[in-house]
Amino acid sequence: MAIKVSIYEDNNSLRNTMSYLIQGDAMLEFAGAFPNCSDILENCKNNTPNVILMDIDMPGISGIEATAMVKEKFPDINILIFTIFEDREKVYQALCAGATGYLLKKSSAVQIIEAITELYNGGSPMTGEIARMVFSFFSNPSAVKDNQYALSPREIDVLKCIVDGDSYKMIADKCFISMGTVRGHINNIYKKLHVNSKSEAVIKAMRERLTS
Repeated sequence: MAIKVSIYEDNNSLRNTMSYLIQGDAMLEFAGAFPNCSDILENCKNNTPNVILMDIDMPGISGIEATAMVKEKFPDINILIFTIFEDREKVYQALCAGATGYLLKKSSAVQIIEAITELYNGGSPMTGEIARMVFSFFSNPSAVKDNQYALSPREIDVLKCIVDGDSYKMIADKCFISMGTVRGHINNIYKKLHVNSKSEAVIKAMRERLTS
């Protein structure tokens, strides 16, 4: 099944370039390109994308605000932030809003296609610069906390895999469990941690050293 991809980008030239890139790959299905996020919830309802390529700096509703809106209404849609911003606060805000990947616009066409595919398959793609920036948020982590969320040993194993950026299939292989069991554990982890996305779970796990 082709991966349905929508694009939100206010630069006309780049939006057209990205549209051609998506349309030119047999593994992807173009689900629309838009210059702003004013109708993003309606677009998501009508076009049902699997992945959204999201710019941050757009007129009206920002990409970060739009990400939070989409994840609240359509939690299964994966959002890949695609921006020029390398600002630490922007990265943090985007991930907290529910984005599950973050690429810079200087990424190559191959890197973009690979990131979309990885995101769809359960990974959390990030360029090296962004990954280092994310880890820098937790350079002075708080002391290890007790298991206040009542995570089971298996849930902690799965959470460690999520923090490592493993896909559902990789988690299943590492933990010797089925994909369905992986999904069940992840749903339980989200409920216990009071989060709604992989990125939120990763941030909470790292900040509170839940997998240490």
